[in-house]
Amino acid sequence: MPHKTITRAEVAKNNTDESCWIIIDAKVYDLTDFLEAHPGGEAVLKQVAGTDATEAFYNLHRQEVLQKFSDLCIGTLEGEKSQVIEQRPGDLSVVPYGEPTWLTPPFKSPYYKESHRRLQKAMREFIDKYVYRTYFNNFLSVVFVLLLLRSLYLDIILTGLARTAEAQECEKSGKYISQELIDRMSKVGILHMRLGPGKHLHGVNLMDGAVKGEEFDYFHDMIVGQEMVRANARGFQDGNMAGMTISLTAVLNFANDEAWKNKIAQECFSGKKKICLAISEAFAGSDVAGIRTTATKTPDGKHYIVNGTKKWITNGTWCDYFVTGVKTDKGLSVVLIERGEGVETTPIKTSYSPSAGTAYVTFDNVKVPVENLLGEENKGIYVILANFNHERWMMFVAT
Repeated sequence: MPHKTITRAEVAKNNTDESCWIIIDAKVYDLTDFLEAHPGGEAVLKQVAGTDATEAFYNLHRQEVLQKFSDLCIGTLEGEKSQVIEQRPGDLSVVPYGEPTWLTPPFKSPYYKESHRRLQKAMREFIDKYVYRTYFNNFLSVVFVLLLLRSLYLDIILTGLARTAEAQECEKSGKYISQELIDRMSKVGILHMRLGPGKHLHGVNLMDGAVKGEEFDYFHDMIVGQEMVRANARGFQDGNMAGMTISLTAVLNFANDEAWKNKIAQECFSGKKKICLAISEAFAGSDVAGIRTTATKTPDGKHYIVNGTKKWITNGTWCDYFVTGVKTDKGLSVVLIERGEGVETTPIKTSYSPSAGTAYVTFDNVKVPVENLLGEENKGIYVILANFNHERWMMFVAT
């Protein structure tokens, strides 16, 4: 922010089209080059030109709007200080009881160490920057372009200037999570951490060293879950790789071949491949034992032939792998099915945003190698129930 000090009298003189200044919370903003670009029209700004517009501004806008257009600030009022607390990426809420009690100074908890606090701060900053809020960059450098093109392309240009608040945009439009955000999360270990504590975290860079994978515990896991849901977009929350969170655990814990397990895990943790859990069916939602999808072994015993359907499959529309519950000859089994011939996914409408990628999945004579079996054949119920543990924990900490 500029350190120039300006008097109220000086601001009052700049009340024309050629020089339009206003005051908001003891800061002075030069709106001269912004008049024609203002989405609400020039007249609104001209009405408050040269005056203190703090009350009028906050009657219509949130604090984040000032952060978007911070480049318009040219100085501060002489002898006055801002009264509004400005939230920055990573900041804690100043609203009473707006944060978990362990984050408030009067309370002490023996369960949270410095690594928990570092992780919380790093997660909060990441979510604020790349998922939840919008921050504009270098606005003044393109105002001239805006004025030339007027309002015709204003929305398009502003969208290009912004680092998008992806959660809200996707929640509203139904768009799926961007590969860019997935890659960002992979790079700092968020995809890894969302599966909870385990060997898969060992040696992984977690939020630039905020916590070591070897010391990551369920309190760290809870922090990740709580910070992720601050995106405040229920459909996008599930669209943000929830399918991986509830399915890759089955591969890590029950794969029968170490090399194959590591291959699948690396593909998913890198964000190059997507994976989901395919258990529920139209006739068997909560009744896991009642699933009708079948897996019949070929005469040579090398493959399963899978037939059936799955419904309400989170992230199913774009996934490459499906951790699938099937009926085998003497009970339930779980196999990993790769998208390919005979696998078809169709988006289905739900009560929340399409950004979750909820799908109806059809398996039509899908050939699956027997090596893709997770756990033991006919004992898949143990795989499914064990896998539900972290899924339920994840839901609990997110509420």
